[in-house]
Amino acid sequence: MSRTRQACRRADQGATARIEALDVLRGVALLGILVMNVQAFAMPQAAYLNPTAWGRLEGIDLAVWLTGHVLADQKMMALFAMLFGAGIVLSAERTEAAGKRAWPLHSRRYAWLILFGIAHAYLLWYGDILFTFAVCALVLFPLRHLAPSRQLALGVVLLAVTSLLFLAFDATVPAWSEADRQTFMAEWQPSATQLAGEVERYRSGWWQQLPQRAEMAFEMQTFTLLIWGLWRSAGLMLIGMALFRWGILTGRASRRTYLSLLAVALLLGVPTILYGVHWNFANAWGPRSMFVGTQFNYWGSVLVAFGWVSVVMLLLRANAIGRLRLRLAAVGRTALSQYILQSVICSLIFYGHGLGMFGHVERSGQMLMVMGIWLLQLWLAPLWLRHFRYGPLEWLWRSLTRGQRQPWRH
Repeated sequence: MSRTRQACRRADQGATARIEALDVLRGVALLGILVMNVQAFAMPQAAYLNPTAWGRLEGIDLAVWLTGHVLADQKMMALFAMLFGAGIVLSAERTEAAGKRAWPLHSRRYAWLILFGIAHAYLLWYGDILFTFAVCALVLFPLRHLAPSRQLALGVVLLAVTSLLFLAFDATVPAWSEADRQTFMAEWQPSATQLAGEVERYRSGWWQQLPQRAEMAFEMQTFTLLIWGLWRSAGLMLIGMALFRWGILTGRASRRTYLSLLAVALLLGVPTILYGVHWNFANAWGPRSMFVGTQFNYWGSVLVAFGWVSVVMLLLRANAIGRLRLRLAAVGRTALSQYILQSVICSLIFYGHGLGMFGHVERSGQMLMVMGIWLLQLWLAPLWLRHFRYGPLEWLWRSLTRGQRQPWRH
């Protein structure tokens, strides 16, 4: 074999390894995000942000909540968003390398994902993130060519918009009327009657759940998008573009870089989040916890997400996770299908059209269910890819985007 061919082969192998690193990281994010999402399936909506609103918060249940809050809450969403940003750059580069214009394919791809997100939110679960990510992907496309340093800086600026909005809301709290305060508390700390009504609704059939699910989905895709989802997701996607182009998301950065990012996560990110936990409990999880108390995790989660990237890349470099690497990569390659599968499974466990366990399972029990779902997905994803080229929803998405039926089997 000539030196040229050998060099090309090494380059191809490196490209494959870098893509595998992205898939493994996506698999970790997909599994990790269930740690938080399961709470929204299993408990009243208020308990997701305010853990005192429902369930035990002592002993093992407190430990489970605290561990999830420090290691998973908003961290896995941050990983997903950064990987979406990397995907925008990677997909556009491949399309342009083939001599085609990237925008037509990109716009069709994410227009279809918006529809997937709407269907997911209204039919299964209001907490869908696909809609938000797709909207941001359409808006950010022209910024993919910015210098990585500018993408990073602009990403931080966009992240700061939500913080400024929340702090501005906090400044208005002293001026709230009693009616305004009661309206807010009805969502932040619902009464026993309200909680009982929500539990009854989700233990009922699919049709009885629809009004509340639709109301929450509409709020997520409008008001929540404008004050939180758009700014946070877009900011993280831009940061992901920068990290991708610097090689940090693909395992090409130096070991020193990963160790430095891990140190930042452990020495700055985790303490910030833990101080936020202390602040919220000291303030009895009152209204200010929504506006001020959330900011500690809002920013700390970004730093801890960098730590997750570093841990995964260092483990891959050391070949320390063996065949688990292949299973995680398979989950990452079928992430859309696996994300929706999580919603299907959880809705059948907790909602009335399934086992109706909504409100019955404490956080420790939820984690046992999460581990069971992890094992299922780690088994199922590689088994599926042994026979098919794509996950089922990935195949559908690809076919719709390209306007023709794509190859299905190997």
